[in-house]
Amino acid sequence: MESLNRMAIELVDEALDYAEELNIGGYDLENEATVLDFGVEFDGGIEAGLLLTEIQTAGLATPSHELGEIDGVPVHTVELSTDQPALSLLCSQKAGWELTTEDFEGLGSGPARALVAQEEEFRRVGYTDAFDLTALAVETDELPPESAAEQVAELAEVEPSSVFLLAYPTASLVGSITNAARAAELATFRLTELGYEPLDIVSATGRAPVAPVAGDERTAIARTNDAIAYGGTAHLTVREDSDVFDSVASTAAEDHGRPFGEVFDDLDWEFEEVPSDLFAPAKVTIDVLGGPTYVHGETDEDLLAESFGL
Repeated sequence: MESLNRMAIELVDEALDYAEELNIGGYDLENEATVLDFGVEFDGGIEAGLLLTEIQTAGLATPSHELGEIDGVPVHTVELSTDQPALSLLCSQKAGWELTTEDFEGLGSGPARALVAQEEEFRRVGYTDAFDLTALAVETDELPPESAAEQVAELAEVEPSSVFLLAYPTASLVGSITNAARAAELATFRLTELGYEPLDIVSATGRAPVAPVAGDERTAIARTNDAIAYGGTAHLTVREDSDVFDSVASTAAEDHGRPFGEVFDDLDWEFEEVPSDLFAPAKVTIDVLGGPTYVHGETDEDLLAESFGL
């Protein structure tokens, strides 16, 4: 398999070449790392969000956008499909890097994770990347400083000048787009979390509504999670049958039916305390090659309409 980071860097170059058209910005830090601003000080937009999604999945997934409806109201929706779910979703798109330094906090996703390869997914998939350039998408409401780039460079074993940090707030159009594009990833991760072999997942497609951009990060985090847990759908094609399929959709969670804002408030916004089974699409179809097809879960347009303020 081609290097995830090499494929992603080609897309990063595209973002830099068309920064003005995408309503994003790019600049170098003093240590020569490059920061791309996808929504902190620049507006970003739908196309910027779709391109960032491609970068997060190392070019191995195809995102698309169209208008859908919630409770009769037209809303944006994003769909993403991949025939390499283990690599593109688990080893790249998954937000598994807590990028924390003395002066910065952000949540990282993208192919830089594959250069470190310390998470359980990489052992199960059997993949570690090697490349001299790397990209990490960082969900944050502030622009990453040199310390953030230096942490990535140190752990990924590359020079700071080889690091590209792509920053975006949750409360931005890019944030809403890229989070809606996680329905397939969350279904795939949830299935593997239940013990299913990641390499037995042949293809994955997910769709979710794009949450209206909120005025603050906490509201945006709640809305974007509601978008998937109550409006997201996914279709997985797998090789082997299993008795865990009925636990993949968010409807299997004990706290299902409660808006994420309420769940977060009860836990004082300690994210690690939120039950992991809530982070999944509302409805999931699992199609076993040569075997049965399972459908579990249901969407909740009323809860979404309230969460989105429609």
